Amino acid sequence: MIHFFRLIRITNLVIVALTMAGVAFYILKNNYFLKVDFNSLDFGLLVFSTVIIAAAGNMINDYFDIKADRINKPEKLIISKYMKKRWAIVLHWGLNAIAVLISVYLSWKYKSLLFVFIHILSMNLLWFYSTAFKKKLFFGNFVIALLTAMVPLLAVWFFKILNESSLPYNPFQPNTWSTKLDYSFIYFLTVCAFFQNLAREISKDIQDISGDKVIAVYSLPMKFGIQKTSYLVVLLLLFPIFNWFIYKIEFNIQVNFISFLFLITSAFINIICVVVIILKSDYPFRLVNALMKWSMLIGLITLYTNF
Repeated sequence: MIHFFRLIRITNLVIVALTMAGVAFYILKNNYFLKVDFNSLDFGLLVFSTVIIAAAGNMINDYFDIKADRINKPEKLIISKYMKKRWAIVLHWGLNAIAVLISVYLSWKYKSLLFVFIHILSMNLLWFYSTAFKKKLFFGNFVIALLTAMVPLLAVWFFKILNESSLPYNPFQPNTWSTKLDYSFIYFLTVCAFFQNLAREISKDIQDISGDKVIAVYSLPMKFGIQKTSYLVVLLLLFPIFNWFIYKIEFNIQVNFISFLFLITSAFINIICVVVIILKSDYPFRLVNALMKWSMLIGLITLYTNF
């Protein structure tokens, strides 16, 4: 069982669940004075379906990465070593099938095809990322960063569908009433998550050059070299800090003292990454990748403290 949890990246899946739960917690806590429609059971199903899609995506990615992983991280190889390849495919399709059924139920209940569309889009992007997109210059990095950013947005869309009516307003018909919620802080964190994950994906490409050559991946460090690519990582790590000033000016985002401390800590970790990358002669991918994970986790915590 431990090998299965390693295969599906259980830690990453917990973070996905905590992110979506954090969005719901933030919205409900910051709008306690409004009537906010929320169904915890259906939201739980949405979180579960998102998590198993991510698990299936991790599984199929490792399935197509067996040759590269034998070089890049042989100690983490699961498929072909602890699990037969055909079982990985069966589990992948099984998890996706369950997620589709959940999305069909949610789309039917809330009369919105968005859930089905996002689920099927995510599954296809993860499949084609594993088979083709990751081999294209930069495109694979962009796809993974985009899918990561869609996690909190999916939770936001759940609240929008439940609380915002597209029908002409009529004071005598409750189904035309809307509750306008402020999602600006969540959008801020989403943009930060996109650039943070984009930086991390590019950083991982620097680490995986040897194995990527075996499966014909054409990555940024292969085309432009490690040094130039590391400068791009630096710029992407600094963008979340600039993003704070953009959102503060444009949307006047308010955060309490505790959340501000977490945001400052996250930004400080990014700055440490930047300094280490610039000062080190060899790219310190293990240290930088670990620090970026902590930076994202600390940023996630602000969803649970900013109320």
